[in-house]
Amino acid sequence: MISSLRRVKPSSRRPEPRMLVPSLVFIALVVAAVGSLGAPLITSVATTFDVSLASAQWTLTITLLTGAIATPVLGRLGAGPHRRGTILATLGVVVAGSVLTVLPLPFAWLLVGRAAQGVGLGLTALMMGVARDHLPEDRAAATIALVSVASTVGVGIGYPLAGLLTELGGVRVAYGLGVFVTAVAFLAALRSMPVPPEGRSARVDKPGALLLAGGLFLVLLLASETGLWIRHLGLAVALAATAALLLGIWAAYERRSSAPLVDIRLMRHPAVAGANAAMLVGGVGMYLLLTLITRYAQTPQSAGYGFGLTTFVAGLVLVPFSLLGFVAGKLTPRLRERIGAPPLLAGSAIIVLFAFALFVAARSNLAELLVSMAVLGFGVGGFSAAMPSVILAVTPTDETTSAMSFNQVVRSVGFSLGSAIGGLVLAAGTPSGHLFPTDDAYTTAAWIGIAAMAVTAITCVTLARRPAAREAGTIQPIGFR
Repeated sequence: MISSLRRVKPSSRRPEPRMLVPSLVFIALVVAAVGSLGAPLITSVATTFDVSLASAQWTLTITLLTGAIATPVLGRLGAGPHRRGTILATLGVVVAGSVLTVLPLPFAWLLVGRAAQGVGLGLTALMMGVARDHLPEDRAAATIALVSVASTVGVGIGYPLAGLLTELGGVRVAYGLGVFVTAVAFLAALRSMPVPPEGRSARVDKPGALLLAGGLFLVLLLASETGLWIRHLGLAVALAATAALLLGIWAAYERRSSAPLVDIRLMRHPAVAGANAAMLVGGVGMYLLLTLITRYAQTPQSAGYGFGLTTFVAGLVLVPFSLLGFVAGKLTPRLRERIGAPPLLAGSAIIVLFAFALFVAARSNLAELLVSMAVLGFGVGGFSAAMPSVILAVTPTDETTSAMSFNQVVRSVGFSLGSAIGGLVLAAGTPSGHLFPTDDAYTTAAWIGIAAMAVTAITCVTLARRPAAREAGTIQPIGFR
């Protein structure tokens, strides 16, 4: 498969559609922000619908589940001739789901709406595929970097807006934000999405999709429902074994499939495998610190630490995360041209590690938390922007969406594991009869994050030191370092 790589000639590209780049970045930003709306609204949902906090947590969990399951399927559909229709149909599902979240319907319908919104998380890789097909190489690289950053740091935009709207008008009004922005995203796609190049197949490997969906469902369920590991350890272990079995069968099946959902041979390439390993472990650390800082900021001072911030004000703590993330995304293409993408990944991982160290050493006032969050955002932004270049440097153009979809799934798993690890460590550090963990529990969790980012940095350094796999007749460069 890798021997079939070909350089895309500039003359073969169609003229760039008007407003294409802003639309690609905006759609990635919208689906990320809407997907994250469940997190700051969990308490409000529990109160509004008279359900438990555990049930309300599913407004976030179900979005992550449907997003992870839909992403590889959309990636394969987006690699074929029906990519424009796939994008529009997916955004239509997201808009319909957004409408369900604001209608005066029972809680079950809210979950249906949130599940539909989660399908949109699979669009990020398709935006990258559009950029690579229809933009000049340098412009495509910069756009893909921004799309990747937007899909990660968009959470910092959704949190404060959702918190503010909840305080002003309730949870239905907050979810109304999703209706507005997804409708605008649909219109932007309708006007700007071009028709993909001809001669591609969009065949979806249905057995492979079902096997992968089953395995991912169990993995993310176990990561999201951390209570299973505490109250039903035997069941959790059995489900974990079942997930491993399903994913193992899926990998074996995909290697033998003539039209695989994800090309396992490409995933085994050292650069791609190393990048995905770095994404998994790095995702654990990045989301772990994001979870720790937001929880710490909202903990009431009566616990002996924390600042007792409201949902809205705690959301504002994420603003430096998003701002510095976008700054890093803008700087990354220039730095990549000078030093290459793998060293950038390693440097970004070290920056996130430094953010953890700041959190461990200084969190006695809100300004120190803001600094940690800003440093985290800069590291996450640089990491997200550099990641696609490592993978796409050895990926055929017509496999862009499939390869990046798999990377997005790996990222979702890493983020979910990071959130789960944070929750488990803080739960273990909560004294019997108390509502909040000790301050030392946050320090323990942060040291776990430091270890994760150290492993990530080492993995990226190994990638950087590996000789470029561009033997004659094997890989032809496509403009991404």
